Amino acid sequence: MAENTEASKASQELPPATESTHHEPDSPEQRAAKRLKVDGPADSKDGANSSEVTHAEASQGAQTNGNDETASKPAAPADRRSGVAPVKKEYLIDVSALKSSNTDMVDDDAAEGRVDARDSRDSRDTRDGRDSNGVGRGKRAKKEKRKKGQNTERSFGRFGDSIQLCNSRAMYPEFSPHPCKFGDDCRMSHDLRKYLEEGRRGDVETLGGKCPVFEEYGVCFSGWKCRFVKSHMKEVEHEDGRKELVLIDNSTKPKSNGENGTETNGTKPTHVSGVDEVDERRPGIYNNVPMTTKIELNRKRIEFTEADKYIKWMNDEATLNNEFHHRRKDQSNEGIEDLRAKFIDPPFKPSEKRRLYFGPETPTLAPLTTQGNLPFRRLCVELGCELTYSEMAMSMPLLQGTKADWTLLKAHESEVQPPAFKPSSNNFVFDNYDHSRDLRFGAQISGNQPWVVTKAADVLNRYCPHLRLIDLNCGCPIDMVFKSGGGSALLESQGKLERMIRGMNAMSGEIPITAKIRTGVKSSRPTAPTIISKLAFGSREHRERLGAPGCAAITLHGRSREQRYTKRADWSYIGECAALIKTYNEQKEALTDTAAEPDPSTLPNSKDGRIYFLGNGDCYSHTEYFEHISKAHVDTVMIGRGALIKPWLFEEIQQGQYLDKSATERLTYIEKFVRYGLDAWGSDELGIGFTRRFLLEWLSFAHRYIPVGLLEVLPPSLNDRPPAYTGRNELETLMASGNYKDWIKITEMFLGPVHPGFEFQPKHRSNAYEAEG
Repeated sequence: MAENTEASKASQELPPATESTHHEPDSPEQRAAKRLKVDGPADSKDGANSSEVTHAEASQGAQTNGNDETASKPAAPADRRSGVAPVKKEYLIDVSALKSSNTDMVDDDAAEGRVDARDSRDSRDTRDGRDSNGVGRGKRAKKEKRKKGQNTERSFGRFGDSIQLCNSRAMYPEFSPHPCKFGDDCRMSHDLRKYLEEGRRGDVETLGGKCPVFEEYGVCFSGWKCRFVKSHMKEVEHEDGRKELVLIDNSTKPKSNGENGTETNGTKPTHVSGVDEVDERRPGIYNNVPMTTKIELNRKRIEFTEADKYIKWMNDEATLNNEFHHRRKDQSNEGIEDLRAKFIDPPFKPSEKRRLYFGPETPTLAPLTTQGNLPFRRLCVELGCELTYSEMAMSMPLLQGTKADWTLLKAHESEVQPPAFKPSSNNFVFDNYDHSRDLRFGAQISGNQPWVVTKAADVLNRYCPHLRLIDLNCGCPIDMVFKSGGGSALLESQGKLERMIRGMNAMSGEIPITAKIRTGVKSSRPTAPTIISKLAFGSREHRERLGAPGCAAITLHGRSREQRYTKRADWSYIGECAALIKTYNEQKEALTDTAAEPDPSTLPNSKDGRIYFLGNGDCYSHTEYFEHISKAHVDTVMIGRGALIKPWLFEEIQQGQYLDKSATERLTYIEKFVRYGLDAWGSDELGIGFTRRFLLEWLSFAHRYIPVGLLEVLPPSLNDRPPAYTGRNELETLMASGNYKDWIKITEMFLGPVHPGFEFQPKHRSNAYEAEG
């Protein structure tokens, strides 16, 4: 957000609410009191939204350039309710009339405005079994609170076929099945006609009744299980009178001599992952690790000889460092010279890394658990996103060959293309930067021990060649990760964090290593400057002998772990930390004049060893994006929740103007997500269920978008909640609904009726941004 503005505040009419004077809330309770369900008159002033920048015209098609800081800014309405978006009064509706229907309304991120109760509670109150108000808490209350706060064991029901068709029949003609390896012991159905008649629901009639996967590639990878199977099947009558059901496959037809080189059926040739499982073969997907490799990992048959050597050296180094530290601290008479003689160099040096580039033309999508899935990333790339990250993968499950975590590392072919790059005198890249070798897609992992992330970097380097970088999550605030010693817990274990970066850098081959951090664990104790220093230089005892750990880029989220999302991101603090990076460059130059010059292979892999610095938090408009780059002096901005609410934010950044997307255009993006989801997860019952689930997760954010033409003040604020309002047409009103039942109606437009076993439980705290460190 823009923290300082010269815009003045003017008067604004508001819907009736309770008369009061608002100021910056001091507690979660006060913040919660200002939420949107208001049923009495109010005349308030917004003391919290001083960063709002006004605009001359907030109407449909309103445009402004993010770099134009001299543009005239008329007075903005002053009587603003804190935390409520300034919607034009002609679109507002009386919320008191909706009181009876509000029982169905669910604030999908109601906990976003308050710190989790377990984190804000004093530890002494926790030990004696009482909460912060002195009220006793039993085991049952603890369990219920834990489930509510962290979405533990959240279920979406079961949405498979009533009769399971064996994979030996799924992709083959009726009379030419593939041999079933289980033989007579197979529990699946082998009767194709019975499956089609009784074992599945009828074909989906939406999307014209045509399979989107078949339309694009000429073949459907779900075969007979596809819910659009009638669009790519036929019954062939043989000479003996038998009628056989066969699947249509147009993918192997010869290409025509057309100008575009398209195939005769209009489909396009594409890369298909060569994996063992038929249902895992998806077109245009990279980093698809074969099941045989996952099994080998699970059975501990993968060799880690080199990684074990480096891990042993790190453990010995840590032991000597601890003894060295204690002798210096205790001023022991034993001296420390004998310990100095025991220090040895690492067994090998890191490989030279692929060159990176971050710049104003590379807006970045943050790694988002749950919603940072492949179809959503694919949509964002299409809308102008230049760099993407996988969902956070846990290092230990990767080493154990867990299918779910390896699935997170799959990338679409659009993500393995080079990002935007505009060469200029201000580009801080190597002189031999090869833009054609750069990628858009990077992986983010989490771990709590150096040996775990070191081996994880090793296997990623071996089996996922299409990675731009490997990012270590040092900011995840959720309890499951924090209490295990990973995520934001690493902010207070800086020695361990440095060893983790060194180990990953040694084993990642040519893939660069980066880190994403928060300001600290506690708001009152920021640790980002210390961490940045150690990631840039290494600790004092290592600098002269080992050089820098090799962190190529650092991303700082401008909140502490304690704050979660209850306060605005502190961009002034991000700017202060960006100044440290500049100081680092100057100090590095001074070090090169000493005898203890670090080895070049240990330095960050940008020009002259410069380390890139990214800012993250509350970017919701192109004006804020360019302001952060110019004022905070970050290389680029990482965008999380802003992209969830309006993915075309990247398009606004490209064009330098606000885009007033109509409801029809937004519905088109939803249709694209559905098509990409069926492409990624399959067009069978299971794939449709997954697509519906993740679409609902996205809609739980997207409904918060307020069209530019309905706002009185620009830029919009990410933390402002929409009041009750009606859109410019029925579709726009439907898409603004906070009722999850309306979200389900939207999914039925493209995916047909909901499976009887499907369940959707609106979340109290969204993990989609909780894991965005």
